[in-house]
Amino acid sequence: TLQRISAALGVSLSMLFRDFGVEGGSAQHVRKGAGMEVVRRGTKSGHTYHLLAYDQGPTKTFEPFLITIDDQSEVFPDFEHPGTEFIYMLEGRMDYRHGEQLYTLLPGDSLTFRGEVPHGPGVLHEVPIRFITVIVYPQRGDAD
Repeated sequence: TLQRISAALGVSLSMLFRDFGVEGGSAQHVRKGAGMEVVRRGTKSGHTYHLLAYDQGPTKTFEPFLITIDDQSEVFPDFEHPGTEFIYMLEGRMDYRHGEQLYTLLPGDSLTFRGEVPHGPGVLHEVPIRFITVIVYPQRGDAD
């Protein structure tokens, strides 16, 4: 997968696409529906990921995704990664697990948490579920 290739090269996944859709300047405009579909751990559970920003330079500082979960998807409450994650619910209703706590998320709700703690969708109440998530990765020299 692209994730394995980026790991083997020692670069972020977004670095592989740093010039995708960028015409110059320091801004990147991704039009509706133009986010790049990528494979992540939750893809095996039926979660669809669209990467919403690609060009971040040599160091990956954050990754914004539009995630869609439908009636064919399964729960997957066991994600773990470094950094901080922010979720903003757009559609549907789910219970999202972070550690031992469940949070019911509705459209307009947000949730922020440490990614090192096991987390992910625990109960899917109303599908389709769509949410934006932004993972902010720690940088060298950052204090935990």
